[in-house]
Amino acid sequence: MGTIIGKHWHHLPADEVSDLLVSDKEKGLDLFEVDKRQKEFGPNALTRKKGKGPLLRFLLQFHQPLIYILMAAGTVTALLQEWVDAGVICGVVLVNASVGFIQEAKAVKAIEALARTMTTEATVLRAGEKQRISSAELVPGDVVLLQSGDKVPADMRLFQTRDIQIDESALTGESVPVYKKPDVLDRDTGLADRQNMAYASSLVTYGQGSGIVVAIGDQTEAGRISELISSTEALETPLTRKIASFSHLLLYAIMSLAAVTFIVGLMRGQSVFDIFMAAVALAVGAIPEGLPAAMTITLAIGVARMARRRAIIRKLTAVETLGSTTVICSDKTGTLTENQMTVQEILAGGERFEVTGAGYAPSGRILKQGIIVDASGFPAMMECLKAGLLCNDSLLLKEEDRWAIQGDPTEGAFLVSAVKAGLDMAAVRTESPRIDSIPFESQHQYMATLHAEGTDKPGIVYLKGSVEAIMERCVSFLDGAGRSAELDVEHIHSEAEDMAAKGLRVLAFAKREIKQGTTGLNHPDVTSGLIFLGLQGMIDPPRQEAILAVQKCHTAGIRVKMITGDHALTASSIARQVGLHNPSDVVTGKALMEISDRDLIDVAVRTSVFARVTPEQKLRIVEALQAKGNVVAMTGDGVNDAPALKRADIGVAMGITGTDVAKEAADMVLTDDNFASIEAAVEEGRGIFDNLTKFIVWTLPTNLGEGLVILAAIFAGVALPILPVQILWINMTTAVLLGLMLAFEPKEPGIMSRPPRDPKMPILTGVMVRRLFIVGLLMLGGAFGLFEWELMVGGAVAEARTVAVNVFVLVELFYLFNCRSLTQSMFRLGFFSNPLLFGGVITMLILQVMFTYLPAMNLMFHSAPIGFGAWGRILAVSVIVSFLVGIEKWFRRRSLERQPMKLP
Repeated sequence: MGTIIGKHWHHLPADEVSDLLVSDKEKGLDLFEVDKRQKEFGPNALTRKKGKGPLLRFLLQFHQPLIYILMAAGTVTALLQEWVDAGVICGVVLVNASVGFIQEAKAVKAIEALARTMTTEATVLRAGEKQRISSAELVPGDVVLLQSGDKVPADMRLFQTRDIQIDESALTGESVPVYKKPDVLDRDTGLADRQNMAYASSLVTYGQGSGIVVAIGDQTEAGRISELISSTEALETPLTRKIASFSHLLLYAIMSLAAVTFIVGLMRGQSVFDIFMAAVALAVGAIPEGLPAAMTITLAIGVARMARRRAIIRKLTAVETLGSTTVICSDKTGTLTENQMTVQEILAGGERFEVTGAGYAPSGRILKQGIIVDASGFPAMMECLKAGLLCNDSLLLKEEDRWAIQGDPTEGAFLVSAVKAGLDMAAVRTESPRIDSIPFESQHQYMATLHAEGTDKPGIVYLKGSVEAIMERCVSFLDGAGRSAELDVEHIHSEAEDMAAKGLRVLAFAKREIKQGTTGLNHPDVTSGLIFLGLQGMIDPPRQEAILAVQKCHTAGIRVKMITGDHALTASSIARQVGLHNPSDVVTGKALMEISDRDLIDVAVRTSVFARVTPEQKLRIVEALQAKGNVVAMTGDGVNDAPALKRADIGVAMGITGTDVAKEAADMVLTDDNFASIEAAVEEGRGIFDNLTKFIVWTLPTNLGEGLVILAAIFAGVALPILPVQILWINMTTAVLLGLMLAFEPKEPGIMSRPPRDPKMPILTGVMVRRLFIVGLLMLGGAFGLFEWELMVGGAVAEARTVAVNVFVLVELFYLFNCRSLTQSMFRLGFFSNPLLFGGVITMLILQVMFTYLPAMNLMFHSAPIGFGAWGRILAVSVIVSFLVGIEKWFRRRSLERQPMKLP
């Protein structure tokens, strides 16, 4: 038995499958054989992959360079017996680790969610008797009976079908239920086209069928996707990559400078204790203690902002990743489209009509050549729509604020089009009650219903089905005046082909009168003599808001690609309607099989539409785009999307129609299933990254200035202008009260008119490094200069150090206003547009007054009261630094204005 797992079951006759699995299609397996196979194959459930335990996952949160720096700072402050500061730093470390641990714990639920989708019951035939059992008890060779409403419990080779249709959209992306039949298929038939197979986790929407279980648990297609999810490497985000690189560089720089400080001190003959304290002061000064906390809090603020715009973030760093996105790979069904079949064109009475509106909401108009018309004035069209309403087993319902279809989506589309034309469903069905029907069968390709039209009138038979099946039964057609006329078969076929070329699914309608009092309907009654009523062409239409969102993404330099399991023609049509680039250039899954990984990189970059693709191929496309240096966002809602969602730089799942698997694998979930929310999230992401960059550009000059002051004192052989505990005071208080206020800055104008940030660009560009050194050197000059000045005029060392500390704080305070925009003037943004910033400034000033004059603070931080003259000099230095930075920004802005914007 174990040797036959993985065979091409769709390519084998049903009898051969039964023989290979040693089963009986008429009786099923006997009970002893079931027991034996359960022991051999185990339960029909997905195996939980053994991952890292909770303790190890928590400890790994500390395995980050920036956390190492923070822990070093905490250790140093503890050695200095500054327990309050050490406690604060340790608290920051623990908060960062806890947040990361909680977010990661949610991600490991993806496999469990997929397992839940397979938990169901099944009707089986064992020892000749029907039984209802848990799907977990199924074994290969079991004969399973399916009917409408059942969730398929395992992968099955169907051997008997009766009008069965299965919704495989979550697995393949196919937008409409698939008609199944037991015929043998070619060996290379793709997953979405295997009409003789039923796959685990798909849903039976219509009809009945029987099949033999060929795969259970991990061996099913759903199990294979589970394996893809667990083996797919989740990438670091652009932010974490840049922060890690920056942190390593900073760590090496701090260690090197501390070593240089120690060596220079020894060469100058200073005591080891003094040298050690100077090296400690340098290390503490250069460590940006507030950066990890600021990054976490800034991203958390972004999460809250996005939640208000209907995007729920599951991983904090995903906020920034959206802002760096260069490519969005979108699923079609339910993401770019409504996931609701909609009639868009009608051919009746020799005339073509358009139908407006999208989805199941019965709001729309009938147009002829772009002009709204009264449908009641076109009898042939009304009869065609009436046929679609009566020859129909589905219901149109309003559930809360949403319209929904109970039954087949295709039939639902005909109900909606009839209501749009003014037909009353209940009234029409009451006037023409159904007497009998012939259900749809794949071999006949039509459905027929018999209706009574009154006590003194003959009955009416309505048919709907494929164009070919209906046309061969028609002898005439209903013209524009509602009269029977000669039928031009070639013209009808030509019109149907024209509609199909637009990606529409086309069905034909016909009718005939039948003898009054007839109570039964059989196939011979509809073999000929019918009157052709018309065609209705439908499609799962694009969301109108998605069209606008795609345009905005293109304006922002973000390329949008469609990756779907649907047919190429349908995908091309939707791509054209939503405005994707080169919509006619479609690459299918079959073609992808022939393309090497190396060639796929170029194909993935230039192609906007991929159709009939498998989960593995979705994954390959995402990886190919990433190989070219793109930051890829992948959207989707089905089980088949989960591996690519996890692999992408950011996975975006649909909250309403999305499967649990997709939601758990994603970094972000859209609560309204609206592609337009992605554009809003990208905008927020760009704003958050801007604010993070502003914080870094604001905080690093302070660390540089503090380090330079210590180095200057060491090389000059003078007393330290600031002590380690004073450096900690500066870094921790200003980071919280001043720097964090930048996280609340509103988005700058034109944020979605600029190209995406180059993923290869470091956090600190050349321009920012120049700014960093300018401000750092100005801080060095101001703090060291005023420190020496105070000593020259007879001030105590404690007073001079207090002046130096206040220079750093006041310069940071004024520089904060410069950093509200890295290019624009603070007045152009709106001086009072961030009220929290002023709250932080006022609180910081109060604390500095306490630091300077409160005896307890003087004792704790070795500070001392200073006079008004010192405050005047401190203020003058701060204003000069702010003015010089403003001039530098003006020159940079003039330079940028001369450069044209280049889109990637």
